[in-house]
Amino acid sequence: MSAVAVFSYTQSVVYVADNILKSLKDIIRLSGLDPTKLVNDWAVLLRGLSAWIESRHLESVTLEIFDPKTDGLLLRWDIEVVYTWDVSAGTFWTDTEQLKWAIKKAGLVPAQADYRVSVHNKPGRPDVNGWSSCTLRSTDGMVRQSLGTTVEHNGLSANTTYWRKA
Repeated sequence: MSAVAVFSYTQSVVYVADNILKSLKDIIRLSGLDPTKLVNDWAVLLRGLSAWIESRHLESVTLEIFDPKTDGLLLRWDIEVVYTWDVSAGTFWTDTEQLKWAIKKAGLVPAQADYRVSVHNKPGRPDVNGWSSCTLRSTDGMVRQSLGTTVEHNGLSANTTYWRKA
């Protein structure tokens, strides 16, 4: 039985990590930006997310959309990982319609905008090649909007929020 559970948890990790990245790609594309940079970094991003979900160190993934001239934050998306994995749950889904609705509500960003993906991990996380540290931009003057769970696999899930100008 434990071999089945380990295999299933590994499947859950890959499913959730991959669908977090697919969600970020949709957010970038539907916000009016080019997802090429994300796609080019996909292997490094997936390796980090998978490693840190597997070790249960990953707390959240953040997509910052910013003005490269002022470095000011235009929009921010946070995807929090929730570790309530339960092999008996037997559910897996990604709520793309909820994401599309929220992206439409958040609106298009200026064509000159840029973006970056960062993560927040618990202390003691393993190092993953290709990742470095950074500081998030301020959300002062912004309002947080919660979408709830947008990715689910046997209780291992991702809750999405976004920050918009007040």
